This record gives sequence, structure tokens and C-alpha cells, in this order.
Amino acid sequence: MKDISAIHHYNIRAYGVVQGVGFRPFIYQLALQHSLRGAVCNTSGYVEIDVEGPRTKLEYFLADITAKAPPAAIIERLVTLEQPVGGYSQFLILDSRPNPGEYQLISPDLATCTECAAEIMDPKNRRFGYAFTNCTNCGPRFTIIKDIPYDRVATTMDKFTMCLQCQAEYDDPGNRRFHAQPNACPVCGPKLQLVGKNGYVIPTGAPISRSAEFLLDGKIMGIKGLGGFLLACDATNDAAVGALRARKKRPSKPFAVMVSSIEEANRYCFVSESEAESLRSSRSPIVLLKMREGASLSGGIAPGLKYLGLVLPYTPLHHLLMKQAGVPLVMTSGNLSEEPIAQKNSEALMRLGGVADYFLWHNRDIYVTYDDSVVLQAAGETTVIRRARGYAPYPIQPGRELGQVLACGAEMKGSFCLTRDNHAFVSQHIGDLENVETLEHFESTIGIYEKLFRIKPAIIAHDLHPDYLSTHYARDRAEADTSLKLFPVQHHHAHIASCMAENGTRGPVIGVALDGTGYGTDGNIWGGEILLADYKGFERLAHLEYVPLPGGDAATKKPIRIAAAYLYHLLGEGGLQRSGLMTRIEPEELSLLKQQMDKRINSPYTSSCGRLFDAVASLLGIKDSINYEAQAAIELEMCATGVEGNAKLRYPFEIGEKPGLKTIRLGALFDAILNDINNGRSRPEIAYSFHDSLAASIAGLCENLSGKSGIRSVALSGGVFQNRLLFRLLFKALQEKGLDVLTHKQVPSNDGGIALGQAMIAGSAHEN
Repeated sequence: MKDISAIHHYNIRAYGVVQGVGFRPFIYQLALQHSLRGAVCNTSGYVEIDVEGPRTKLEYFLADITAKAPPAAIIERLVTLEQPVGGYSQFLILDSRPNPGEYQLISPDLATCTECAAEIMDPKNRRFGYAFTNCTNCGPRFTIIKDIPYDRVATTMDKFTMCLQCQAEYDDPGNRRFHAQPNACPVCGPKLQLVGKNGYVIPTGAPISRSAEFLLDGKIMGIKGLGGFLLACDATNDAAVGALRARKKRPSKPFAVMVSSIEEANRYCFVSESEAESLRSSRSPIVLLKMREGASLSGGIAPGLKYLGLVLPYTPLHHLLMKQAGVPLVMTSGNLSEEPIAQKNSEALMRLGGVADYFLWHNRDIYVTYDDSVVLQAAGETTVIRRARGYAPYPIQPGRELGQVLACGAEMKGSFCLTRDNHAFVSQHIGDLENVETLEHFESTIGIYEKLFRIKPAIIAHDLHPDYLSTHYARDRAEADTSLKLFPVQHHHAHIASCMAENGTRGPVIGVALDGTGYGTDGNIWGGEILLADYKGFERLAHLEYVPLPGGDAATKKPIRIAAAYLYHLLGEGGLQRSGLMTRIEPEELSLLKQQMDKRINSPYTSSCGRLFDAVASLLGIKDSINYEAQAAIELEMCATGVEGNAKLRYPFEIGEKPGLKTIRLGALFDAILNDINNGRSRPEIAYSFHDSLAASIAGLCENLSGKSGIRSVALSGGVFQNRLLFRLLFKALQEKGLDVLTHKQVPSNDGGIALGQAMIAGSAHEN
């Protein structure tokens, strides 16, 4: 008969996000519950568990590791080996052990947990009002880690020596602050300071209350957050919002607003249960929500839009400030234009001194800058618009082993991707790579990722566009290190590969890539593409009709020029005469525009879907010039929102064909839109019909191409798919045709996700 009481020894290695999330004390408590002996230890690559006891108890213990793991832990896999009994007399938590060359997944920063939030509001608690309260379930992680294993000495908390009470919590396996590396209290931890814009310290024993007073008085505050500075003002104060816009040089782009609770969010926006879930989650992103009419917020927060970005307090400082202020607050990135957010106190003073009236900062250093993440919901899908706090640096797992590749992304929405093993580390949002400051931030963040995840790239991938700073970086680095293989990747192929990687497929797929611009293999500007693609290559199956873009990139700031170019190219002089553009554009400008197109002077051809939206927006009189990316297209979507079901008419999209390549022709579309405008059809109905017709045309093409190729999977990628209406209409139309639709959920569909696709393509090209 088998002796079930015999002692056995399991060696277990836990891989995933298992450091800095209360995993070791969890293992300790679990071992005690099952009356087991052994030890648990952090290493650079995993958490190692040695455990001894009867086999039945060991099996229950193993099952409970995954079933009962701490909420912030992510266990990718457990590797278990049976080994000779070691003779442990108790269960121990051992010191961390570095393993050269190995790496550990790092937790993103986590929003304040309910227990810590309750403590800072409790006058009887020793952490009452303390802005740096945290535990193993919440608080800073990625932004303070300098190296692995994740121990306090390897974080920016190393300069703060814990008091006796904090040390006792830290050393007690039964305490939720056991080995919480940022653990601190008012006695021993970081301190807040209120500072004027000239750098003078404002003496006060209550910096948060004083800051709230300033905000209620209409002042603008620079607030040091988890991953950098934020700029804040009273979201109900028109003058304060206007002043922030003027000083930040952001005339129209919407601001995010922090509200204190889901209940308050519901006062200003419609919040579904799944959207509330996103708001309340430990990631705590900004969630784009449909606004309620008559919401008592400043009209200057999101001019011309029907959606608002709301976020809940995600640090103790935010909780305390919101309670003191008692009003919703604008919380926007602490930068000018598309510069990186300010990281250090001295840097904030220098760069934001002309924006903020006062600064509320502290003396805990930020090691990695980190913006807020942004998400939205469309067609029942939650998709990331900006990937940063709460998401990075947790990797994408495309379901295959990967070599060590660095992919440098594009220019807009800058980010990069590093790969090794079965992990693709897509960085946080860096910013548009259009200036030296952002490029330096890009380079330094690459260095941090390479160090933390022990990656030495063998391949460096980049966009085909020769003038992108990310392309220059890749070429310069490959020139300096001849062991690096340089690998160019076409922009829209990378978009589709990014969506494939998220969905764990190697393809081939029919890829619909809709965006503003991407360098094509024929030297033209692509942006309305249907591809047959896998990681090894792609075939261009169809595209939007080419139209000249007089003025090149400069034209993107003036949709009225784009509208005139479309009409003149597609319908000739008669098209211009039938439109209302003639009264809104200077005759000299129009004459020059026509000459540029006639003589092909600085008029590159484009198949861009983004430019098509710009043209229609201007034609309808919605937006003739813009001051932030995609403003005209966004306002066109807003115009069309809410008339679904009242606009049945579909516009014609003719399909032209030459061997192996279809063209979605646009002349009949613009002719029909002009007729509707001149016949008095309402602008919202025309805007909706345009969206609906474009979706129907693309869905019909995909069905046709699927029938010919036998491929049933359609991947949607590109910045245009941030348009909820178009996404919803196309998603539904494709599903109704029986096609499988692949979409983005973990990385943006815009250029912020393109590096993932570049990495997958470059890595696949060099597989053995």
C-alpha cells in the first residue's frame, strides 16, 4: 500500500509578474496553511520555491498558487521538479539572489488599493493624510525600479531609511506591507513641498490643503505624479481652463479630467459597467466616455467633442487633493506641445515655470517617466489609445519564441519594442519624435529596458521613411555597432503584424490598414490599404484612390486645401465651382494649389484614409484648419454621432481594377456628397452616410478578397480605427459576412503600436 504520509520535495519556479506584488508572503502564508516546510526566494529570473511535505498537500499547495495568487500577480507558468528531500524544519523567506543574464517581469505602477485609501482618510491611522502610502497591492513599481531583483536598494526609495514601525511591517510575513519596497510613513518617507513658480518654498504644514485653495482660486498647479509632472486646474472654471490652454500652447486638444468617484463620473458622462471597471482597475487609465448634455464642466475642456476623458484618483496624493478641492480637476501631461513630460523638480521649474503658478512636488525620484494610459470602448471592445501607466512594461505574448530585436517604431506616437524569449516589451508612450528632447527620452528609455530585461539586440528594425528620427536612430546605432542587422519595415505591413501579434496568429490575414500617412514601397504616401499579410511579407490587394497632396505634410494642417485638392483632382474645375469652398479659400491660394497639382510641384500622391476624412470634414464646413492631429476627422465623427438609423442613404464607392490590385475610386462619392450639400441634406446625415458607406465598401472588398484567397481572418489596424463609429460599422459588417475580425486591445491601433509589428516581421525574417 502507498505511503501517503511520505515526505517529498518540490522545487517550483514561478515566472511572470511575481515580484513586488506580495507573492513571497503569499507563498509563505500558503505553506503555513498546508503545514509545509521549505523556502521562497526572489531571483533575477523568477521566484524559486522549495517546499517539502506529503505529496497530497504539495499538490493542493501547487493548485492554490495559481488559484489564490495576489491580485497584482500574473503567473505565466510554473515549472515544477521533484528533488531529494532537504530536511527543512520550517518555511523561510530568503534574501534575493541575482542570476547573471536572467530577467524578471516588472509590475506596472498600480493604483491605490482600497485598504491604503481608507488608511489615509482615517484620523486614527498613523498614515492619515500621507501622500506616499502604499503596500504590496498598490503603489509605484516600474517608475522607481533601477534594477532587478526588485529590492529596495535597487529603487529610488533607497535613500529613505524606514522607521522602526515601517521596518516591522516590512519584516512581518503576515503584514500586507511585507517587503513592499516603497513602504514609508510620515516619519521616514518622502515629503511634499509647495513651491512658487520662481522656485521659492511656500512655508506650510498643509501643502495639499493649500494647493486645493490655489486650485479653487483659479490657479494652475504643477503636480509631481507617479511618472512625471501633471498640470492641474479647476475643471469647472472657464478662466482657469483657458489660461492653461494659452500657457500650454494647446488651443483645442481635449484635456483629461479627474473625478473623485464613479458616481461623480456618471454626473458628467454615460458610464457602462465595463467602462466603470476600467476606471476602477489597478491600471486606472483615462477612459474616453460619452458626455451628458449640460454637464457642469468648462466648455473649454473638450471643445467640439462629445466624448470626455475621465480618470479616477490613482495615488494617495490624488485622493487627498480631490477630497480637499471638492471639484473635478483637469489633469494633463506636464509638458509643452509634444515634449516629454517633466521628470525632475528642477526640470519642471525650468520647463513649466511659464505654465504653472505653483508646484506641489516631493523628494522621491522618478527613474522612468510614465504618462497616463488612455482607453476607449467601441463595438464591445476595450482598446488602448495610449499605452503607458498600468500597462507598460508588461509584455505582449505573441505565442512564439522570439529572438532579441529592437524595433524603433515610427515618428508619431513614438514607442519602441524589445523582444526576447516569448515576450515583446512594447514601451510606454514616448511622444512624437519631432524634437531633440523627445529623441533623448526615447534613447534613454531604450537603455533602461535593455538593462532591466537583459536584452542585447541582434536586429534593429525601423520604418521605411528615411526622414523619421526613429529611422536615423536605428541607422546611427547600426553604424556604431556593426553586429546589429538593420531591417526596414513597411509602415502598414507593421500595423497589420502588430494586430496579428496581439491576437497570437501568424497569418496570413487580410489586413485593413487605415491611417494618415505611411511611406509606401512605390514612393507614394499610403494610408488606405488592404493587404494580404503574414510576418514574412505582404501583397497589396487594394487601396484608396491616389490624390495629390499640394504642399505635402504642411497641407495636413489645412483640411480646406485637402478638400480643394480632392475636388479639383476628381471632378475638375466644375467640382470646385459646385462646392462652398470658393467662398472660404483665398483666390491666390486656390490658384497656387491648382498650379502645384497641374505641374506636380510638391504634390505627392496619397491614398491616405486620414486625408479623405479631412477633405470630407472641410467640404461639410466642419473644420478648415486644425491645431492638433486628426482634429477635423474627430469632429466629423462627432457630427455623425447620434443619427444612426436616420441616414439610410449610402454613397457609391466605385472599384477600379488592374492586374492584382483594386482601387477604391472616390469621384462618385464626392459628386454625391456635393449633390446632397446643394440639395440641403443635413450635415450630420451626410457625415453618417460617409462613415457607413466607407465601412460597407471596405467590408464588401474584404468579402470579395476572402472568397478569392480562402482567408477568413481580417485584421484592423491604423489610427483611423480610433474612430468609434467607423470601427463599429466595419466590425459589424465584417462579422455579418462571416469573417473573423482581429482587433487591437493591448497596444494602440495608431502608430504607438507599430513597433510591435516591426519587431515580429524583423524577427521572423531572421528565423532559422
